[in-house]
Amino acid sequence: MILKKFISGREKEILRLVAYEHTTKEIANQLYISTHTVISHRKNLMIKLNAKNTAGLVRKGYETGVLALPDSY
Repeated sequence: MILKKFISGREKEILRLVAYEHTTKEIANQLYISTHTVISHRKNLMIKLNAKNTAGLVRKGYETGVLALPDSY
């Protein structure tokens, strides 16, 4: 899908961590960025994927192919 081109690598990382239930603070610590940067990336993802909330963000991430289901847990 063309949309994948417009999602940056960092946004994909953040979306993956959101899907695995990490908090904004946990994401920031893991990626060595500020919580404000995480919030900014999440906001941009919500706009790009036209999501209303976090659940919608994760669902649309899978629907568009930005996220993929893991082979195993």
